Amino acid sequence: MVTRKSGGRTPILLALVAALAICAAVFSAQNPVTQSAQTYARTVATASAGVYLTLRSLNAFLSTAQEVEVGGSFVVQGSAQPFKLLEPVDDTIERIASLVFTLMVVTGVLSVALGPASALGYAMLAGAAVLGLVVRHGGTGRTGMLARRLGWYGLFLGLALPGAFLLSSLIADHMTQDVLSQHQAVVAELTAGLDPHIETPGGTGMVDWFRDTRDGLERYGVLAGNIYERADDLIASLVSITAVFMFKLLILPALIMGALFVVARFFAQLDPR
Repeated sequence: MVTRKSGGRTPILLALVAALAICAAVFSAQNPVTQSAQTYARTVATASAGVYLTLRSLNAFLSTAQEVEVGGSFVVQGSAQPFKLLEPVDDTIERIASLVFTLMVVTGVLSVALGPASALGYAMLAGAAVLGLVVRHGGTGRTGMLARRLGWYGLFLGLALPGAFLLSSLIADHMTQDVLSQHQAVVAELTAGLDPHIETPGGTGMVDWFRDTRDGLERYGVLAGNIYERADDLIASLVSITAVFMFKLLILPALIMGALFVVARFFAQLDPR
């Protein structure tokens, strides 16, 4: 009696799963789990965008500083370029900026792709439920195996993919906040008052022009010297901040998704008796 009752309930349960999965696929944009995962991705993108703008401003400053030519006390044509020694630092910062920009693009793709990927997963789950109904009405063993694998992998795409980013949003900040704050403070200290252009002269006379140019050059010298002296600290902090973004956006979600995929694969390949 118990087996017969359970067998009678199974088609109803499969039909209910199919209906719910179809609804979840159609309304995947309103799914709170998917929305939370997309919000997390956008938050990381916003933070990385701020770092990218700082890097580009620093890159512009160093590029302009390298073009400053001095002879004696004034700027003259054909004189030496003492800030050329900043070129290796400038090149390194430019490469880090390119990496941060790539992370921003990946974040944008993920924030857009999470919804369709989740909808596809629920559609696969609905298809698995339909195949399960076919198996109940005389389907082959291969059909049952296909339905089981389609269901578990669909559940992985529908829930585990956005769920990995949701779990990352809950634990990543606690794991990286101290490191991020420490290195952001170093970058803020070294880039304080950064301006990629020498200020235009405030007066109209030749004396005013020389004075303002000299003041701008001195300011460049102080900032450039500070950056050069602490180039190791600056580069290390920028690399650490970039690593934090990579951990929050790629590494930690990948680890969680990998663990969930192992679970889904185990149940998908499990041979029920």
